[in-house]
Amino acid sequence: MAVVGAGQMGAGIAQVAAQSGLEVLLIDLNPDLAERGLAGIRSQLEKAVGKGKLKGEEAQSTLARLRLGQLEDARSAQFAVEAVTENEEVKKRVFQGLAKAMPQDAILATNTSSIPITRIAASVVNPERVIGMHFMNPVPIMQLVEIIRGVQTSDATYAATRALAERMGKTTVLSKDMPGFIVNRILIPMLNEACFALQEGLASTEDIDTAMKLGTNVPMGPLALADFIGLDTCLFIAEVLHKGLGDDKYRPAPLLRQYVEAGWLGRKTKRGFHRY
Repeated sequence: MAVVGAGQMGAGIAQVAAQSGLEVLLIDLNPDLAERGLAGIRSQLEKAVGKGKLKGEEAQSTLARLRLGQLEDARSAQFAVEAVTENEEVKKRVFQGLAKAMPQDAILATNTSSIPITRIAASVVNPERVIGMHFMNPVPIMQLVEIIRGVQTSDATYAATRALAERMGKTTVLSKDMPGFIVNRILIPMLNEACFALQEGLASTEDIDTAMKLGTNVPMGPLALADFIGLDTCLFIAEVLHKGLGDDKYRPAPLLRQYVEAGWLGRKTKRGFHRY
């Protein structure tokens, strides 16, 4: 299995795949990011051993199944998951590189949270082998994988992808190739509405989050969750929903856009709706 993109999502996917017994090639165009991703996996495994959740020999065997490489090294991979930045043109370039390097029957999956699978598939030879495989963050903890079929995706590709996700210990759901798929179609409008509520002075940031956390029994409030996801990512998906579905109910809150323009992107910049 090849995983392209060694950021938080890609490293998490590579870790879970290696823990399930797969030989994993972790690829990133930036060698420093690749090394950082591998170091992060090693750290996560060490923490799991320290907490008694994983045996030391299992951690070592997991690391032994991981190696770093480049796109051209994926020639023997049977399955690839792309987890690069949420930019359609960048993803298409990665897919074209994978399609050139890998066997023509190898499956190409994208971890996109919103970009149409059908359009990505149209950019490569044998588009029937392209599928969406949307993992949740953090990958080692979250149980769900959304599988999204493009109009070209074959039954064999879907069956193999579902089997692989289940081998990795995940529960799968199947979505049509529509803007936002299942999770973000429902989640992002909720987070966006929390932004509107804050913008209109309905309540404070803390009270909005406390109300939703305790009132609906979720682990974190919507504004804290938006910070965790990244406000730039939330805005991008909201724009995809608004454009793709053409309904004003999906329009991004001006406050969300303003925070992104200010560079307040959430946890990754130490400031969003909350300070970190």
